[in-house]
Amino acid sequence: MTTPGSGPSPRVMGGWVSLRDAIADAQRRLEAAGVPSPETDALLLAAHVMGVPRGRLMLHDRLESEQRTAYERLLTRRIVRVPLQHLLGVAPFRNLEVLVGPGVFIPRPETELVAQAAIDVLRSLPVEERRAVDLCTGSGAVALALATEAAPATVWAVEVDPEALTWARRNVAEQSSSLSEVGSHVEVVEADARTCAREGSPLAGLVADIAVVTMNPPYVPEGARVRDPEVRDFDPAIALYGGPDGMDVIRGGIDSAAHLLRPGGLVVIEHADEQGDEAEEGVPVLLAADGRWVEISDHRDLARKPRFTTARRGLSGGAP
Repeated sequence: MTTPGSGPSPRVMGGWVSLRDAIADAQRRLEAAGVPSPETDALLLAAHVMGVPRGRLMLHDRLESEQRTAYERLLTRRIVRVPLQHLLGVAPFRNLEVLVGPGVFIPRPETELVAQAAIDVLRSLPVEERRAVDLCTGSGAVALALATEAAPATVWAVEVDPEALTWARRNVAEQSSSLSEVGSHVEVVEADARTCAREGSPLAGLVADIAVVTMNPPYVPEGARVRDPEVRDFDPAIALYGGPDGMDVIRGGIDSAAHLLRPGGLVVIEHADEQGDEAEEGVPVLLAADGRWVEISDHRDLARKPRFTTARRGLSGGAP
């Protein structure tokens, strides 16, 4: 029986091993451990160890002794389901690579659709109106995507968790040259997404002045078991769990967005599969009941699952 970490070892030749053999061995071990994408992970880890892009990996034919040791350390951690992004130190997001690690939520491909909806609207506006707020910013991935792809733009990236704030600030600093080149600015703000626009709060001065608000909030109900070990064991709980029904931060974020957006401004809210337009108390229902929103529409991801809701700020005040 094959067990995680078992299998034939790559051939050792003096102080090095065949790169092809090492990658094949790594793929077998990762697959045995239940890692979802063993071939991709084996290749990306090897490229990381060798310091080359994945596309140039096969121009090399061997792993030196020190590289093999480093590769083995990374494989051992990946086999026990440490996220690949933590091992590489970065996560891809649209046109960016953002720094990630323990203490910050890893951006997912589904969230790229949330960013796209916001980018499309910002690009359609005159330059002086391209002002956005990204609530629950985490690593800052969405805020940076808006600022770089809808440039020039000003984006406020709001986060309450101190550890995530550190990562967001690192990413904004890492992208500072790119932001300057396109005339954009991202300001990281320590604040609660639910209260950040109230009187005396950090964004109170932006009330009715913002064109787009995005939000990828914690939306897993408390007590629900997250099956994916990379998420369950490594993403911070504050970024996952949103109260008894998973909607606590969403409710508060909707109120903040209603304060921040000018009439006609767009809110984009990511949600769980079960919180879309087919849910009796999903995000579209919350927005409709609030009374301050029009053009409410739910959208599906590439797997055709309900993934995010958009709405426009109405002209009336609606609910307090």
